[in-house]
Amino acid sequence: MHGSVGIFGGTFDPIHLGHLAAASRARQDLGLDRVLLVVANDPWQKSPERTISPAADRLAMVAASVVEIDGVEACDLEVVRGGPSYTIETIEALENAQGVVDPWIIVGADLSLTLDSWERAAELKQRARVAVLSRPGSPLRLPGGWRAVALESDDLDISSSAVRAAVRRGDDIAAMVPAAVIDHLARRTLYA
Repeated sequence: MHGSVGIFGGTFDPIHLGHLAAASRARQDLGLDRVLLVVANDPWQKSPERTISPAADRLAMVAASVVEIDGVEACDLEVVRGGPSYTIETIEALENAQGVVDPWIIVGADLSLTLDSWERAAELKQRARVAVLSRPGSPLRLPGGWRAVALESDDLDISSSAVRAAVRRGDDIAAMVPAAVIDHLARRTLYA
C-alpha cells in the first residue's frame, strides 16, 4: 500500500460537504494516491469545550460519505487505538502497517498556526509535510518552520457547528452534508 498519502484528520462531528470537497481538492492538487479521513477518537483540543458525539457514529458517517469518492477513504486508526488522538501516533501507525513515508497532513487555514502546539510537533515537522487549505473567514498563512504549501479550496462555507445548530433548529441540511449523514442522523437522533 505504498504511494503518496494525505492525512486529513478531524472530529467530523459531522462530516460535511466542505470536508469532502477539501479532501478531493487536496488529492488532486497534491497528486495523492489516497486521502485518509482520520476520525479522531478523542479530539483533545476540542473535547474539554463541548460534548463530542461517539466516535463510532462519527466514523460511520465518514465511511458512508466516502463510498463513492475515488481515492478518499475513512480511517479508523485513532478510534481503534483509543484515548486522545495525536497525529504523530497515526503517522507512526501508518508507517508501520502500510509503509507510508513522508505523508501530507491536510489542515484548514484555521488550524495552520496551531501546529506547533500539537503533540511532538518537532518530530512531526521532520516526518510529514503540511498542506494548508484556504477556508472562508480564515487568513491563509503557512506555519513557520514546516514544509508547507498553500492550497486554494472550494469556498464552501460550511462548518460542523453550523450543521449541528441547523439540526437542532429542524432546518434542512441537504445542502450541507451528504445524504448518508442525513440518514445516520435520522437513525441515531444526534444533535437533536
